[in-house]
Amino acid sequence: MWRPAGAGGYQLAKRASRSAAGQSGGFAQYSVAVLVPCYNEEVAIAKVVKDFRAVLPAATIFVFDNNSTDDTAAAARRAGAEVYEEKHQGKGYVVRRMFTDVEADIYVLVDGDATYDAPSATAMIERLLDHRLDMVVANRVDHDEAAYRAGHRTGNRLLTSFVATVFGSTFNDMLSGYRVFSRRFVKSFPVLSGGFEIETELTIHALELGMAVAEIDTPYYARPKGSASKLNTWSDGFRILFTIFKLYRVERPLRFFGAIGLTLAIISIGFGTPVVTTYLETGLVPRLPTAVLATGMMILASLSVAIGLVLDTVTRGRREVKLLAYLALRAPGEERRRR
Repeated sequence: MWRPAGAGGYQLAKRASRSAAGQSGGFAQYSVAVLVPCYNEEVAIAKVVKDFRAVLPAATIFVFDNNSTDDTAAAARRAGAEVYEEKHQGKGYVVRRMFTDVEADIYVLVDGDATYDAPSATAMIERLLDHRLDMVVANRVDHDEAAYRAGHRTGNRLLTSFVATVFGSTFNDMLSGYRVFSRRFVKSFPVLSGGFEIETELTIHALELGMAVAEIDTPYYARPKGSASKLNTWSDGFRILFTIFKLYRVERPLRFFGAIGLTLAIISIGFGTPVVTTYLETGLVPRLPTAVLATGMMILASLSVAIGLVLDTVTRGRREVKLLAYLALRAPGEERRRR
């Protein structure tokens, strides 16, 4: 059943189920939602739903089908999941819809390809609550040789290292699709990406606001036979790199435009030094085009630094707004005590 959620679209009228009976771990009083974005996962989705139902019997499992051309939705319904559709193609759009529509205290986000270890969800949730964290990420430890392709592993390491250098080191597996979130993370996270770069955005958002996060080693398995990965190593890798580039420009504008300004200034000095030397020696400027070029590049360098300063002020204000939205929600564990 659906009910209007104002100008922002629609919201699920039903909250994720809450039941003390049969709930694993020490979090029976919390409502838990398992969010499974899916595209053509007919072969694997039933196993995912059944595995998480066995581990979290009181949780509500939401499968959001993203224009699948097979029987993913029907298989998920037969397995006992609540199934909804998201017409905008891309994992980022699906996650945005999930975070907007689903109401719960704890959110478990997992891919529908049956490669992640469902029993690890209990430890991840308990870690989140015991330490009052906002996100727990599953660090994949492959148990099957075919589980984690070499190209994906190398790309993940490179991207994780780059993000750690730019935004700070916290995670070993930045691109993991298996995460547990607090309500205040989910309801204060502005999803902007549309595709597989959503994991990068989730990670950088947590690092930017200095959220309390953790990482837990979990088994990682090969896909079931007949199931194919939707991730393209090169195209999706470039999209993730481009996302990091955009986020760096947005979140670190002074460094970004300052580096451009410094580069232009050095080039300008390189072109302009011979011109100035000749002028001091002879009083003439024989290479007028070079002098104009050097002057123009120095002006551009100054403008770039000025743009960086202005945008840095804007970014600080925007970050403060996001932080206030985040702090307006109660910490994990507090929402139950104060209700």
